[in-house]
Order: sequence, then C-alpha cells, then structure tokens
Amino acid sequence: MTTQIRSIGDLVAVKRAAANTAVTAGGSGDNTEVAGVIIDRAAIGFPQSCVVAIPFTATLAAAATLTIAFDVDEGNDSALSDAEVLTSATAAVVATGPSGGGTVAGTFEANVSLAGAGRYVRLNFTPNLSAANTDTAALSAVIVFGGMDRLPQ
Repeated sequence: MTTQIRSIGDLVAVKRAAANTAVTAGGSGDNTEVAGVIIDRAAIGFPQSCVVAIPFTATLAAAATLTIAFDVDEGNDSALSDAEVLTSATAAVVATGPSGGGTVAGTFEANVSLAGAGRYVRLNFTPNLSAANTDTAALSAVIVFGGMDRLPQ
C-alpha cells in the first residue's frame, strides 16, 4: 500500500467560480442565473473531476426555502462561444426557514466528472427564494479540481 505524504493542497486546485451574489425574494437576483467565470483546465493540469461548492447564507421565513439549480458548461474556445452543457441539476432545496424564521447557512456541493470535457469550463447557478419580498440570501461559488495529470503549481 502506498502512502501519500502530501497535504491536500498539493493534490487539488481551488478556483473562484462566480462573483458574490445577493438575492432578494421576488426581486433582485431571485430565480436569475449567475454566470460563472471561465476556468482554463490546461492551466491546472487538465483535472478529470471536480466538486462544485456554493456556500450560502439565507434569512428565511418559517418553512420558506432556498433552492439552487446549476450547470457546468465546457468547450475549447477561451470565451466558451462553443459552450455545451457538460452536466446540470434541476433546482434542489438547500435550506428551509426554521420555526419562526431565521438565518440558515450551508454549502451546496455536487461531484462532477470532467472526463471528455473541453479545455474551458464554467459553473452557472440559479438561486431561488420561495417567499415574496422578504427573504434574502448571499451566495458565492468555488470549484475544487482534482485528478490532474500533474500536481497544481
């Protein structure tokens, strides 16, 4: 059995995937796709897998929800003018307001295979608050890449 004597940071690359996003129920950012940044897989050793991570904090009324849908685009053009959807997921409830309402925080995560993906990838996600005009959320996104043909630099 081989033991790796490396820190996790030697084996993965974490990249910012989208700008910080503020959402207001029934208003700004609600049920609106957030287009992520384009990431060059060649610059990090052509990883073969990743974890999409979308941290969030939401102030929710009792039983109100925050859902998140996402897709990962891939292509070989640096502007992703040739973008194809590599994988996607329909909206999933990631937070529900507690009794009496309150703040809920967490991270939505999804494993994604990058086998067969083009050189460039982009995460897009859509947050949706179920209440009208009262609930708010703050979200961001990172992608943790792994399985490179060489270790990250």
